[in-house]
Amino acid sequence: MTARRPASLAVLTVALAAVLAGCDREDADYRTTLYVFGTLTEIVVAEHDRQKAEPALEKIAAGFSRMHRDWHAWKPGELGDLNAAFAGGRAMAVSPLLLGAIRQAKDFEERSGGLFNPAIGGLVGLWGFHADDLPHGAPPAATAIAAWVARAPTMADIDIDGATVSSRNAAVRLDFGGFAKGAALDWAATQLEAAGIADAVLNAGGGVKVIGRHGNRPWRVAIRDPRGWGVIASVELAPGEALHTSGNYNRFLEHEGVVYSHILDARTGRPVRDIVSASVIAEDGALADAAATALSVAGPAEWPAVAAGMGLRYAVLVDGDGTFYMTPDMRARLRIEDGREHRIVVPDASLAGGAAAPQRSASAGMKQSR
Repeated sequence: MTARRPASLAVLTVALAAVLAGCDREDADYRTTLYVFGTLTEIVVAEHDRQKAEPALEKIAAGFSRMHRDWHAWKPGELGDLNAAFAGGRAMAVSPLLLGAIRQAKDFEERSGGLFNPAIGGLVGLWGFHADDLPHGAPPAATAIAAWVARAPTMADIDIDGATVSSRNAAVRLDFGGFAKGAALDWAATQLEAAGIADAVLNAGGGVKVIGRHGNRPWRVAIRDPRGWGVIASVELAPGEALHTSGNYNRFLEHEGVVYSHILDARTGRPVRDIVSASVIAEDGALADAAATALSVAGPAEWPAVAAGMGLRYAVLVDGDGTFYMTPDMRARLRIEDGREHRIVVPDASLAGGAAAPQRSASAGMKQSR
């Protein structure tokens, strides 16, 4: 893997921002920026909806602040208290917000065949990713990684009794980084809709959630080129859909010219290598966010079965050579934007259950016009 320069938060957010298609909107857009889970989140509504939206935006800002505090994996908060309880073999009563997130996490792990595993906070910390800045120094020792893998924490270790949560495995450390942005944008969208906002887009780095349309056309959003700062593809989103991208270019450990992704495979205790970007479209943004992580872990061979298990219609992965792996439905929607030649691999449309079907490749050098 080649070395990459770290991204500033502002540049990263702009690079992943929604690409607004040319539209016949008579009024301007009103934009506001909030902060949640280490990411600047931009919310765009029509200027004529500004007064209607402002009370909802105040509620969203307060909710984001609460989520950022209570779901933070390495700073004081409710999630940290729960992880400490797990380590000490104690049960703990949790808030409805946290309980709902735990239930979602258990569901996503089961549907992904265990490849999405939010119980690996201890491993994330071992690799140095429980910090606001990029980690430095050498990777963890192989013995430390092997010791963590042997304890094999999963969401299945967690028991729920009413509002009380406990773990049968003291190694469980919850980290919601793999789906928290998706869940937050879903919640924020419901607040805007409750306020009567018919059209809006919410953009948090690698996650976008849309309400309605942008003027007379759908919202068109970009997928960042994992090899640089441009756009590799774009797609139109239908009302209520979310697009979430998981990439190894955001947070990483670089040591002696090797870049180690922050996306970790719990089976090996090590970062993923083959897939550099995975994007998923779904109406459930939390599911799309979690699935993008699971597909990155699955890699080129396993991803079709994982996509089927999670019920995904729209998914695209990009590997280090620039090959696109897509579901048939995503292939019909995606527009390649970088002007380069790409190999495109689409699994058989009859794929079902957990068995991967043979794949077919589109002709090399396939390009799409704007």
